[in-house]
Amino acid sequence: MSKLNQKLLYGLSSIIIVILMILGVILGQTFKSFYLTSYDQRIEKETNLIASFIESTPNEITVKTINSISEDLNIEVFIYDDQSHLVAKSNNELKLSNSTLTSFFKNLDKNNEAIKLKHEDDSEKFYGKKVVNKDGDTRYLLIDYSIKSINEVYRSIWILLISLLGFVLMTIIVLVIRYSHQFSKPIDDITQVAIELSKGNYKARTFTESNETTTMLSQSMNVLAKNLQEMTTQQEMQQDRLNTLIHNIGSSVVLINSRGHVNLINKTYKEIFKVDSRSIIGELYYDAFKHKEIVEIVEEIFLKEVKVRKQIILPLSIERKHFEVYGAPIIGINHEWKGIVLVFHDISELKKLEQVRKDFFANVSHELKTPITSIKGFTETLLDGAMENEELCKNFLSIILTESDRMQSLIQDLLDLSKIEQQNFKLDRNDVSVKLIIEEVQQMLIQKAAEKDIDFALYLKTPLVVNADALRLKQVFINLIDNAIHYTPNGGKVFITASETNEQIVVRVNDTGVGIGKEEISRIFERFYRVDKARSRNSGGTGLGLAIVKHLVEAHKGKIEVESKLGHGTSFIVTLNKHINL
Repeated sequence: MSKLNQKLLYGLSSIIIVILMILGVILGQTFKSFYLTSYDQRIEKETNLIASFIESTPNEITVKTINSISEDLNIEVFIYDDQSHLVAKSNNELKLSNSTLTSFFKNLDKNNEAIKLKHEDDSEKFYGKKVVNKDGDTRYLLIDYSIKSINEVYRSIWILLISLLGFVLMTIIVLVIRYSHQFSKPIDDITQVAIELSKGNYKARTFTESNETTTMLSQSMNVLAKNLQEMTTQQEMQQDRLNTLIHNIGSSVVLINSRGHVNLINKTYKEIFKVDSRSIIGELYYDAFKHKEIVEIVEEIFLKEVKVRKQIILPLSIERKHFEVYGAPIIGINHEWKGIVLVFHDISELKKLEQVRKDFFANVSHELKTPITSIKGFTETLLDGAMENEELCKNFLSIILTESDRMQSLIQDLLDLSKIEQQNFKLDRNDVSVKLIIEEVQQMLIQKAAEKDIDFALYLKTPLVVNADALRLKQVFINLIDNAIHYTPNGGKVFITASETNEQIVVRVNDTGVGIGKEEISRIFERFYRVDKARSRNSGGTGLGLAIVKHLVEAHKGKIEVESKLGHGTSFIVTLNKHINL
């Protein structure tokens, strides 16, 4: 039995018991009063009847007659003379004192009707009447009637009444239990649903067939649960979206509460700044941030309560990164200060591209300035009279031609690089033999290698067939082998090796030249970058060859790597896929 049923049963039972007890007492007292009143009236009538009998037939009043009347009417009869002496009586003795009798007889003298004697013992009752017979003699008739029998009847009636009330009580309790269960079952189910809702289980529902009293309550509870579930689901979706957005956004995000404690950092912040959220979350901002630039931005927002946008440079590990920091105060609906949000945009690549652009224009200007200056100088010299000297004129014109070729080569490389970098750049793919391409390059550069007494050898055993653009692939190996010959001193060695698998071929262009320093390797594919600028410029290079090589290899979905040690030579490793999935 549920607590609700118990409370309902105990409450109703208590009320019913109290009502039945009050009702029993009222009925018992009413019955007793009615019965005693009727009994007194009967005795009064009987007293008047006996008194009339004595008045009319005084000579017939004998002991036998009195005993007969006593037995028939179940009363005790006593007759006294005017001197209060007992004249006649029935079988039992009178239990009244003389003083009480004398006082009662005086009252009888004052009344002609039968009157009742009030006695201390409620179980003994008396009626009396003054009788004057036809001879003129005065007699006092005293009737003693006991209510013990009435009390026995009254007790029996109480037993019957209590039994009846008990039966009624049990019947009511059974009905209360039955109907209270029907009433409380929906209430219990609704209460259980409410408890589940308070625990956060918004899928809970009440399915009990409710009565008319609880139908609306059950329906309302189910509607409430459904609304809460929908609201919670929507809130969880929004929270998931927000978390996904915050933690996967490309910029670093930091939330600081109104007291200055860090509440949230996203995944990008942890990756860029190499920190653990457990060491920052809950810390004050000036303890959480190691860079004073960030602390100053936070303090400025706290003091001025305005948005802040700044570009800062932060040292992270072994590099320096550029950030554009956007900070703003978080203000609630009622202008309540909630905290601060900081967004760090990593603009290092933009700065790098900007620097590359500046370097590019500076390098192009510098590379064009030298040949143009030479051409202009020698042209002015020729115009000033050097044309008259045929040998000197021929020498100057040869220099002008060389510088013009150099300018043409630079411009052609720039055009090639620009074309390769365009999105619509396409390769003319066919199945080609890398071995044949390298052999053709060898024939083109063998004379140049011989001039420096360089041992130029190929160690290629298989055809090395790939799906590629033959002309562009030939351009790659011309640049690599030409560079190897350029940077290999006289008497050195340049040799090509290759290996292949089912999916790829790997070609290594090796030389025993000057080598490249470790700090230089990461930059050799940049435009116009030279390890030895003076030596490279004198060799006629434009500084764009390796940049073109890198873009062409990547256009073939391959990769190029460098292995080098200063003073011990260099190896360029080109990896190409045999079959490219477009």
